[in-house]
Amino acid sequence: MARRFVVTGRVQGVGYRAFVRRAAVRLELAGIVRNQPDGSVEVIAAGAEHALDDLATALLAGPPLGRVTGVDRSEISVEPDMPMPFEIR
Repeated sequence: MARRFVVTGRVQGVGYRAFVRRAAVRLELAGIVRNQPDGSVEVIAAGAEHALDDLATALLAGPPLGRVTGVDRSEISVEPDMPMPFEIR
């Protein structure tokens, strides 16, 4: 199972991508996290459904310096070359 998340708020320049990577590695998820030109952060993650649900909860909380105002998520098909361990791009 795989999901795409787009996180909005103060999520760039606050350690958000490193926060996501740590959570994803702990949850044994494959995928990537990257900044978007509009100031959002995109997360593509694949793994067990319960782990993806736990990641969604973590994305809402974010790191101490961040401020999440929204998390949009959608189901996607699993890409065959999903990085494991999880990567920051």
